[in-house]
Amino acid sequence: MKRTPLYEQHIALGAKMVPFAGWEMPVSYGSIIDEHTTVRTAAGLFDIEHMGLIDIAGKDALALIQKVSTNDAAKLGPFQCEYSILCNEKGGVIDDILVYRLNNGYRIVANASNTDKVLAWLKEQAKPFKAVAIEHNHKLGMISLQGPSSERIAAELTGLFLGGLKKNHCLPWGEIQISRTGYTGGDGFEFFVGHEKVVDLWKKMLGMGVLACGLGARDTLRLEAGLPLYGHEYDDETTPLDVGYGWTVKFDKGDFIGKEALLKEKQKGVKKKLVGLRFEDKVIPRHGCKLFNDQGHEIGVVTSGTFSPTLKEPIALGFVPAETLNTLLVEIRGKKFPVSVGPKSFLKNPL
Repeated sequence: MKRTPLYEQHIALGAKMVPFAGWEMPVSYGSIIDEHTTVRTAAGLFDIEHMGLIDIAGKDALALIQKVSTNDAAKLGPFQCEYSILCNEKGGVIDDILVYRLNNGYRIVANASNTDKVLAWLKEQAKPFKAVAIEHNHKLGMISLQGPSSERIAAELTGLFLGGLKKNHCLPWGEIQISRTGYTGGDGFEFFVGHEKVVDLWKKMLGMGVLACGLGARDTLRLEAGLPLYGHEYDDETTPLDVGYGWTVKFDKGDFIGKEALLKEKQKGVKKKLVGLRFEDKVIPRHGCKLFNDQGHEIGVVTSGTFSPTLKEPIALGFVPAETLNTLLVEIRGKKFPVSVGPKSFLKNPL
């Protein structure tokens, strides 16, 4: 089991540690609800050093990224990033990623559970290209400051004016890179920092009154925002169009892996769609719970479910047929409960 450089800090804070994607990570330091609420109202700090950082350099770096990803990296300016998808030939998702344009190439941020798979995939697809170098960056990691107070805290910490830094843009702070990105549906900043400096940066932020938060709150926050998680909403049989992320697929940018399959699906229409699910009863839906129509026929499945600390009610995401009505039933522990179908995001104005 791998550990991030912040492991000892988590233990000192009394974190509950759990296995996650081959890493020993903090799920919480106390109350997940308190951590979640703090991020929604002030600011919380997450260890995301387990994420995979893959650097791609060389004359053919952009050509490779264009071949393997659905979005258009050619439109990125220096120190900008975009959300994108790596697809297989069938249009199924290998991983969802962030693609950064740096001074000397590009960086992909991959999910921890998929890093080795993505690295191998990229190296295989790079074989036809002569001038490209792919490296798993083991020197850098990431921590994430999230919440409405994050801009003020980051500005006080760095001495930089961050009010003009747009979402999906980044800037250097010495050897550290600051990116206005996150996985909570709210404002936030992610710091690319060398492993030898991350403990000091972590301590400085906590010393400014920021609350350390674990994977539990990270999951409830992303679920409230309707953000997909690989292994739940994404897999190698599910396409970006199924999840409602067609905006990440730029059919006019040229050829890319999965384009033909995705174009056919777009023309024919998706067979399933990802929706938000809300519940009248105080039951917690979980991944794998079956969904039924009012005639008792099984038609879908819950992909993620939790109790929303913000709404103070159960919420879930799930796949249903594209023509599904607004009311369904969910089966939980052998009993069926009514479900209302709506948008993926449960927040009024997610970022």
